[in-house]
Amino acid sequence: MDDELEYSDADIEAGRLLFAKPWDFVTSTAEIGQLPPTGPIEIAFAGRSNVGKSSLINALTGRKGLARTSNTPGRTQMLNFFAPPEATIAITDMPGYGYAEAPKGMVDAWTDLVFAYLKGRPSLARVFLLIDARHGIKKNDEEAMTTLDKAAVNYQIVLTKADKIKPPAVAKLKEETAKKIARRPAAHPVILATSSEKGWGIAELKAEVSRLVAILGG
Repeated sequence: MDDELEYSDADIEAGRLLFAKPWDFVTSTAEIGQLPPTGPIEIAFAGRSNVGKSSLINALTGRKGLARTSNTPGRTQMLNFFAPPEATIAITDMPGYGYAEAPKGMVDAWTDLVFAYLKGRPSLARVFLLIDARHGIKKNDEEAMTTLDKAAVNYQIVLTKADKIKPPAVAKLKEETAKKIARRPAAHPVILATSSEKGWGIAELKAEVSRLVAILGG
């Protein structure tokens, strides 16, 4: 895949080593006051319900059951934190959005929690915003990007399930997505295409995270 052109062999190896550690579940919280103490650099994964967040986290960490996966959208209802021992980095799995069948009060509570986390977490370095390659950017994805822009939180688009469409369609989608985010102030310009099932783009995503940790002194 053309993402490989963005990363050197050294970048790929650094990413492999970063995620070769034994990652574990740390905690879950539904209230902002229960967040774990700030310390390691945090990267968060966000996206529509059923976009494949849990599968991608499991693929990154090499732990098949670390983040729970389900065919039922909206299963992740809290902020879930994962980290390796003596961590220089931690992962936050954020509640999925766009789950219309959840009660409004529950959706509002998730929304408030996510906004509070985004705006008030000093250790949060980047949000990886997952977009299903079969569908592209939808209205609530645009709303999520607007929220991140307003919160001045750096975010990067990661296309998931890229194996479900043809390679030329992936390339076209990346071009279209780049145009859509070009004027968004908090958007990272590099778009990654991944498949948790096939392993596509996982090494490049690890390399991107490793670069971020190196820049921030982790």
